[in-house]
Formats: sequence, C-alpha cells, structure tokens
Amino acid sequence: MTDTPDILKRILSRKVEEIVACSEQVHIDALRERAQSASAVRPFVGAIEEKIQKGEAAVIAEIKKASPSKGVLREDFRPAEIAQSYEQHGAACLSVLTDRDFFQGGDEYLIEARAACQLPVIRKDFIIDPYQVVEARAIGADCILLIVAALEDAQMEELMRLAHELGMDVLVEVHDAEELQRALRLDTRLIGVNNRNLRTFETSLNTTLDLLDQIADDRIVVTESGILKPEDVQRMREHQVNAFLVGEAFMRADDPGAELAQLFKG
Repeated sequence: MTDTPDILKRILSRKVEEIVACSEQVHIDALRERAQSASAVRPFVGAIEEKIQKGEAAVIAEIKKASPSKGVLREDFRPAEIAQSYEQHGAACLSVLTDRDFFQGGDEYLIEARAACQLPVIRKDFIIDPYQVVEARAIGADCILLIVAALEDAQMEELMRLAHELGMDVLVEVHDAEELQRALRLDTRLIGVNNRNLRTFETSLNTTLDLLDQIADDRIVVTESGILKPEDVQRMREHQVNAFLVGEAFMRADDPGAELAQLFKG
C-alpha cells in the first residue's frame, strides 16, 4: 500500500472521514435493518452469464456524472432516464458512481437508477470498510466493487465475505499482474481489469489482454476503461473477453443507451 498513487491516497483519506461522519449519523445496526428490508437482490453475475451464454456482449453500463481526470461528463444528468435507456438497448447491468467529492455521485443516483429499471446494479465507490458494504445493500446495490490497489488482503476477504452474507456479488478490480494474483485468492467470479493507469490516466487494452493467460476459465473477465469503438469490442471478443464496463463513452452521448447499442452492434 506504500506505492498507492497520490489520487487514490486522497480519495481513500476522504473516505475514512466520510465513514466516520456517516456512522455518527446512522449506526451500522440501523443500516443492517435497512439492508434486511431492502428490495430483493437481483443476480448481477447471473445477468452477465445470461448474456454471454446467448453469445452476446455483457455490458455493465455506467452512470457517472464526472471524473477526477475529465471533469463533468454530463451536465444534463438524469440517472433514471439513463438507466431506462441502457435497459432498452441491451445492457446486462448498471454501474452507478456514489462517490460525491471526486465523481459528483451520490447514493440517491443508485436508488433512482435501480428503481427505474429491472437491471442489477453495482455500487461503484471506494469501499474500504464494512459500514460501506452494509450501506450498499441498504440503498439497494446488488454488487459491490473492491479495488485491490486500495485494500490489504485481509480487508478484501472481510469485505467480500460480508457482501456475500448480504446476498451481493463482488467485482474485484486489478490494474496489473501483481494485483491480479491477490485478487485470484478471493472467492469471486468477476475479475475486473482496469485498462487505465492510475498514475498517468493513460489507457491500453493490452492491460487486459496481457493478463488473460493467468485467469482460469471459471472466472469472468470484465474489461474496464478504454472501450471506445466497435473495433475495441471486437478485439476483446476475439480473445474471449465478453464482459465490459463502459461509462465515459456513453455519458457524453445524447442518448447513452443508443450509444451503447452502436458500440456493441456487432
């Protein structure tokens, strides 16, 4: 963790402050009650598997207003309408940013998006504490993201187990071979490979392709970032990578769902 990129350090430091403030307002026991009474979990992995079994690309379509590197991506930001458009145009799942300070997200965006469609939803945030996992289920998330670069092995194991106890799936995200080896120790089907370098913010699809021979067939590889044109999709699918997490390419379009259909038309 001493080699953590500066932007990630800043985000994680802010997360610690957030968790303290939130837990003072709502105790984790109260959150657990909300989680237990939340609407039933939708099968996140199942939705991806269903698409792949049909020979289709499984798209986790992202709802994201802004990013630290690109600024505001979408001024006219209506999560419910975006979710409906994604569902109409064939998305398998949704990814909703809930981080406020760096991505201008919010829990309410996940709640709105999920209520507007039948798709399962991953809470896209920087999860470092059990409080956030319970909170994710309380607001209706069906899956959580664990970022290897942000966590120690024992933390990942604890957070994964809690997510599973609450019925949620887990997408564990890596950036390189060292992180991949740590991720593969976890009992999760979904291995996300982020093609964006956390230090330079440059993207290369080779990041995913170079790691494939280290990942067993019983895992589902989700390639993330840098999927911008149909040729990128084709290149991945030629290497049996059939699950994609895409956000910025859609967020700048007039109709995000129509853009999704265009990108994955093949």
